[in-house]
Formats: sequence, structure tokens, C-alpha cells
Amino acid sequence: MIYQTFYTSPLGQLLLQSDGKNLTALKLEKCRFYENYKDEKIVQNDKLEIFLKTKEWLNRYFKGENPEIHELKLKPRGTEFRKKVWLILCDIPYGKLTTYGDIAKQIAQERGMARMSAQAVGGAVGHNPIAIIIPCHRVVGKDGSLTGYGGGIHIKIKLLELEKADMTKLYIPTTGTAL
Repeated sequence: MIYQTFYTSPLGQLLLQSDGKNLTALKLEKCRFYENYKDEKIVQNDKLEIFLKTKEWLNRYFKGENPEIHELKLKPRGTEFRKKVWLILCDIPYGKLTTYGDIAKQIAQERGMARMSAQAVGGAVGHNPIAIIIPCHRVVGKDGSLTGYGGGIHIKIKLLELEKADMTKLYIPTTGTAL
């Protein structure tokens, strides 16, 4: 069974989902990737402890505070590779940026590989089921391009501005990304 509730944020409606104990998804209103739960019943429940904690976390985040990720019990669904990438995302400090290539180098080094595809990392980042809290918005292209955000580049920019990230060297590409 999957439980869900909604949170009204400055960015629009957010959908929160849980297995009853852990947060399994936080989806932006216009997110392009939705998990298919054909075989599972979805139940609205606004009172689950994890939802109450997540909403408090989000309240603090949108006030410009820096709540810790570990305050919440997270259990995103995905392949082992994607889960590894999402763990790395959790280590990106508030207001700081990294690149898809940097994450690929880290994984390659940990696995004893000569190299890892930054595009494979981008695919995993793009399928992050717990937006904002697992901070995929802090990942940019190696040239400073603001690429690939499921909620739209304008939402990525708003999140980075909220965190007061240094955006002086960043740009919005004119091709290959939906604005």
C-alpha cells in the first residue's frame, strides 16, 4: 500500500508518498517521471508521522533554513546504481553545486573503474523520486549549463536562488532542454 498527501509550496503542489514509515517520493507538480504503481493501492493519509515531519522539513527549507537530510527516513525506489547516485546527491552541501562528471568520477573511483559515463549519472539524477530533499537540483553540466530538471529549469533556478548558490557562472542552454 502506498500512502500519499500533498504539500503546497512556493513552487506549487508537491506530492508526497510513503510506505507508511519512510518517504518514498516527493514529486513536483510538473515532474516528468512518475513511477507506475498499477498493483498497489494508493491511500490519502495526511496524518502519517513521516508526512508531518516532511512538511515541517519543507517549511523550514522554504524559509531559507538548511534542514538536514538525515532528519527524514527516506527510501527511494530504484536500481542499485540509481540509489548509489542518490546517496552521493545527499552529500552535496546546501547551496553548493557539483557536476554530473564529478559524480561519475566518484563512482568510477569507488568501483575501481577507469571511467563512468556522466550521461548514465544524468539518467539516475533525472529519475530521483524524492525531489528537493535529495538535492538533484544542485547538479549542473561541467560547463555551467543548467540542464535536466524534471520540474523545469525555472524551478531549479528558484531552488538554487533560495539556497543562495553562486550562480554567476551558470547559464540556461538554448537547445536540448525544456524551459
